[in-house]
Amino acid sequence: MTTKDIFFKGKRPWSKIKDTTKFYSTNPLIRKPISLYPQIKKRTYGRKINVRFNKYKMLDSTSRALVKQVADGSIIKRFDKTPYPAKPTNVVCPHFLELKWAYGCPFNCSWCYLKGTFRFRPEGIKPAYKPLDKVRLHTETFLEEVETPELLNTGEIADSLMKENGESPFSKFIIPMFEMQSKHKVLFVTKSSNVKNLLKIPSHKQTIMSFTLNAFPVAERWEKATPPVEKRIEAAKKLADKGYEVRIRIDPMIPIENWKKYYIQLVDKLFSKLIPERITLGSLRGLQSTINGTNDTSWVKYLKESSNWGKKIDFTTRYRIYKTIIEHLKNKYSYSNIALCKETRAMWEKLGMDWTQIRCNCVW
Repeated sequence: MTTKDIFFKGKRPWSKIKDTTKFYSTNPLIRKPISLYPQIKKRTYGRKINVRFNKYKMLDSTSRALVKQVADGSIIKRFDKTPYPAKPTNVVCPHFLELKWAYGCPFNCSWCYLKGTFRFRPEGIKPAYKPLDKVRLHTETFLEEVETPELLNTGEIADSLMKENGESPFSKFIIPMFEMQSKHKVLFVTKSSNVKNLLKIPSHKQTIMSFTLNAFPVAERWEKATPPVEKRIEAAKKLADKGYEVRIRIDPMIPIENWKKYYIQLVDKLFSKLIPERITLGSLRGLQSTINGTNDTSWVKYLKESSNWGKKIDFTTRYRIYKTIIEHLKNKYSYSNIALCKETRAMWEKLGMDWTQIRCNCVW
C-alpha cells in the first residue's frame, strides 16, 4: 500500500483527503453546483473520506481490485456474503455494490428477508432513512474517485421508491448526482408503481429501473400490501417509454397449483406492454432468520432442500419452472437475455447456462 494526498478541485475550496490504498483514482469528474440540492446541508469540506479496495475472485476465476466500501461502509459497501461457488450446491451471486441510503420496506411481503435482517429492530421493517448529507458525501466521493464502472444498487435493504411521496423524493436527489458523470450507474429495485417523479427527470442516462413481479395469484396471496402486478407493469412501461433502461425480476417463483398457466400469463402480460432489457428469474427461498421473523409461514411448505443461502424448493421442481419460462421467452418472443437469482451452480449448468458470465439484475 502507498499513501498519497488527493486534492479535489471544483465548486468548493481545495480539501485534502488522505488515500490509504494504491488503487485510488486522481481524476475528479465534472460536478454541478451544490445549489442543485437545496434540501441538503452544506457539505463539510476537508472531511476525510477513504475509499477502500479489496481483491476479489470473479466468477470467471480472474481476480480484480474493486471497491470494498466507502469510509465506514454505512452508505456504500460491496455485497460479498456469498462465497465463490466452488461446489454445485453453492449459490451463484456476483458481488455487487449497495448504496444503503435507507432500510426497511412498506410492503410487508410474507417471505421478505428483511424480516430476518431487521428482526432485532423494535420497528421491524418499518422504513428508516439515513442523513442525505452523509449519503451525498459518500456518493460524490465514490463518483469522483472510482475509475472502474460500477452499478450501485439502492434496493437491497430497502425499496428504492419508498420515499417518493415525501418532500424530498430520493429519485430527485440521487439521479442528478449520477448524471454529473458517465462512468457509474444507479439501480432502482422496487415493487412500487409510484414513478411520477422519475417521469419528470429530464436526464437519466445513468439510471436503471428494475421492477419485481410475480404471478397474479402469488402476489395477491403473499404480497398483499404491494400495488397490483398490472400497475407495476404499467409503471415499467411508462419509464421505458421515457427512455429509461428497464429490467424485470420475476421472483420468487412458487409452484402453486397451475403455476405454468399463471407464470406464462405474467410473461405475456409483460411483453404486451414492453420488452425489458434484462429478465432475472428466482424461485422461493428462505433463510432460517426470515422464516423465524415472519408471521405468515404458509409459504414455507414449498421449501424442501437446503443450500448455502437458505432453504429452497426441490431441485426438480425449480428446474421445471425455470425451463418452462425460459423456453416460453425464447420460443414466443425470441428473448434470451435471462439470468437466475441466488440459484445454485448445479441449476445453471442443468439449464445449459454459463454462470461464469452471469448478467443478472444487480450487475452492470
